[in-house]
Amino acid sequence: MASTKRPSGSRASLEETSFLSGYDASAFPPVGLTVDIVVLTIRQGQLCVLLVERGAHPAKGEWALPGGFVGPDETLDAAARRELAEETGVDAAPWHLEQLCTYGDPGRDPRLRVVSVAYLGLMPDVPRPLAGTDAADARFWAVDDLATKNGPSLAFDHDRIVADGIERARSRLEYTTLATSFVEQPFTIADLRRVYESVWAVTLHPANFRRKVLSTPGFVESTGDERSTGRGWTELYRAAGGSVLHPAMLRPAEPAPAAQRPATRKKR
Repeated sequence: MASTKRPSGSRASLEETSFLSGYDASAFPPVGLTVDIVVLTIRQGQLCVLLVERGAHPAKGEWALPGGFVGPDETLDAAARRELAEETGVDAAPWHLEQLCTYGDPGRDPRLRVVSVAYLGLMPDVPRPLAGTDAADARFWAVDDLATKNGPSLAFDHDRIVADGIERARSRLEYTTLATSFVEQPFTIADLRRVYESVWAVTLHPANFRRKVLSTPGFVESTGDERSTGRGWTELYRAAGGSVLHPAMLRPAEPAPAAQRPATRKKR
């Protein structure tokens, strides 16, 4: 019966070295690896996304998510933070940044097959972005403006990535405490409610929202201080350190289109 013993460590190492020394990477089609970052914030009560105007081909003059190619000795997280800082001047270090999804459909980039790892960043109102490297401009766009005739034309498949990022943020606000990433600390319950209203695009009942927030363990805690509202004083809060909301803060159900609503009539 043939032996099934694996080679010893030194022999395996020599075989590995021999294999790698003759390995021909050019035998496979070239593939590029990039990162794209969806940065969402709330400005003047509107959910906004950070975009850059491309200053070089391809898609020169079109708007896109900040991002670029990953360096040969760079981690994905490091590349995302570097590209965001280089193209917009925004430092993501203090804020929440998570991997969103991977996009690799053939033809999404005219240069070569490019696989992009997208990130989602949730930040409070940040300073005005400053375009750098190959970005001609950088600014926040209201999400509601993206689908209008006056909105930007997005390069590549970035409209899909932005839509996925927005839906991820909406979902994360239901089950996690990440809504506190959109506000400066400390904050009022009204500040937090406006985050939910802006991200979910709904109007919430102030008293019901307050009751839900304060009854959810690990969500917020009082600082013991108050802030003047001009008509009185309101209590200040900070993130309580929890990560998961239990019970969840579920989004209100969207009203059905008029054609789908059951007919009603007044009683006589």
